[in-house]
Amino acid sequence: METKNVMIVGVGGQGSLLASKLLGRLLLNKGYDIKVSEVHGMSQRGGSVVTYVRFGDKVYSPIIDKGEADFIVSFELLEAARWTSYLKPGGKIITNTQQINPMPVIIGAAEYPENLVEKMRAAGLDVDAIDALALAEEAGSSKAVNIVLMGRLSRYFDIPADEWLSAIEASVPPKFLELNKKAFNLGLNA
Repeated sequence: METKNVMIVGVGGQGSLLASKLLGRLLLNKGYDIKVSEVHGMSQRGGSVVTYVRFGDKVYSPIIDKGEADFIVSFELLEAARWTSYLKPGGKIITNTQQINPMPVIIGAAEYPENLVEKMRAAGLDVDAIDALALAEEAGSSKAVNIVLMGRLSRYFDIPADEWLSAIEASVPPKFLELNKKAFNLGLNA
C-alpha cells in the first residue's frame, strides 16, 4: 500500500496530541508501518499546531510536504484554510466550523476571514465541515472536539467503528470513556 498522509491541525489546547496518538494506535493495530510527528508550533493554548500521521507498508519519515496530505483534519476553521496548500489533489479537508480568534484578531490588527468553507470549496477543495464543538458539548464536554473529528474521519477509512472504539478505550482514562465513545459516534453519524 502506498503511504497515506493525515495532517491534524488546530490551536494549542484542543487535543490534537490525543487525536494523533489515537489514530496512530488504531493504524498500528491494523499492521501498518506508521510515523507520527510530535506537535509542531506554539502548543501553548491558542497557538497554531500541526501533527503529521503517515502510514503504509513502509514509512521512512514523519513529515508531510506541501501537496501530499490525503486528509487534513482541522479543529478550527482558519487553521483548515491555513494548511490547504498541503492537501493533495483529490484529498479531503475535515473541519470543525468553530472559529477561535488568533492574536492579530484579538488585538484588533486583523479581522477573522468570512465564509472560509465556501471559499475553500470555491477553490475546488473537498471540504466536510461540521460543528464539532456542538457535537462535543452534546456528548458531555467541549473538550471532546478531537474525538468528534476522529469519528468524522473514520467515515473515510475502511476500518470498522468497533476498532476505532477499541483504540479510544486504550487512549483515554476510563472515567472519560463513555463520553468519548458518544463523541466519536456523534462525529461518525453527523
